[in-house]
Amino acid sequence: MIFTNKALAVSMAAAGLLLIAGGAQAAAIISNGTVMMGVRDLGDLNVGGGPGGAPSFTNIVGLRSVATNSDSTSPGCTCEGWGAGIKDFGAPGNNVSGYANSSVGTANVSLVSFTSTASTAVSTVNVLGPTGAPILRVTHNYHPIAGTPFLYEVDVSIQNVSGVDLTPGQLVYRRVMDWDIPTPGFEHVDMQGVPALLGVANGNNVRRTDNNGFNSGNPFSFSSFGCQDVNFTDLRGGDACPGSASSGTSSSNDEGALFDFEFEALADGATRSFATFYGVAPTKADADLARALVDGDPSDVEIGLYSYGYPDPTATGGGDPATGAPNTFIFGFGAAGGVLVPPDEPNPTPEPASLALLGLGLAGLGWSRRRKSV
Repeated sequence: MIFTNKALAVSMAAAGLLLIAGGAQAAAIISNGTVMMGVRDLGDLNVGGGPGGAPSFTNIVGLRSVATNSDSTSPGCTCEGWGAGIKDFGAPGNNVSGYANSSVGTANVSLVSFTSTASTAVSTVNVLGPTGAPILRVTHNYHPIAGTPFLYEVDVSIQNVSGVDLTPGQLVYRRVMDWDIPTPGFEHVDMQGVPALLGVANGNNVRRTDNNGFNSGNPFSFSSFGCQDVNFTDLRGGDACPGSASSGTSSSNDEGALFDFEFEALADGATRSFATFYGVAPTKADADLARALVDGDPSDVEIGLYSYGYPDPTATGGGDPATGAPNTFIFGFGAAGGVLVPPDEPNPTPEPASLALLGLGLAGLGWSRRRKSV
């Protein structure tokens, strides 16, 4: 079945037809009527049971446009995931991590809880240390936002439960995806907002970036497709990567995006939170505006570090790389100068109909605040 309009997608979601259950919930397909996402219980994407047919030719939902039925992370390879870890845990060189990716691998994580509604999903997992005891508790909270229908906010919180205080640079996090729009090898990719100097020693949280979306979620493993730690636009396989620290030319015709982060000192029991975003807009211009409408105010930009994926003219259904039509997919971070910004709203899990009321309530209570512009 193909969803042909937003109303149908929302009505099916509200009826629970997109929820995958069986005792405890194992996954959910959620939608705000514009963006559709398949969220697994461990917090990564790509869930079966969604609409099939052209142009993606798969019923696995990763990050999907309701308007076009184009999916961006599930065709070809369900390569999308995350990981978190502690560097030099207990001894130099003893790097410990847990990660989740339905295709590339999942390890050292245990489920704490997973809940969902028609439009939201919240995953909490423990990252396990060498003895099997939790060292990090990681929550991914997927929810729509009031400012734009083209984005989902994914609030990430990482609690240090290791029993020791972490020094600057010890805590690390990765998010990685292979863009397939709408099928493998037909995507154009942008990456922007990468600082010239990286890491907490240089006043930001960006540890590493790359165009290899086939890396695992393990933040301590890495291979490059050539465009490491640089900004680029309209990248296709074989294109040059200006100023790259690695080979300088993309070595793949199947492009993706990898973002690695490191964080400030974090005391035992403390939590580091930040905002990430997934979405899809009709064009790159619409995507640019969406990055500025996170808080409803177009005069400042909340998503300063991001990747876009959009189709080639030869792709199924066609595409215009100059404009990003008919769909530009978005992955980004609430970041100013590479510094990951905490979410505006504590524990935001509203349904779409209540988002406007929630925004008014927060404004009235004086809780809302504007993120720093970039």
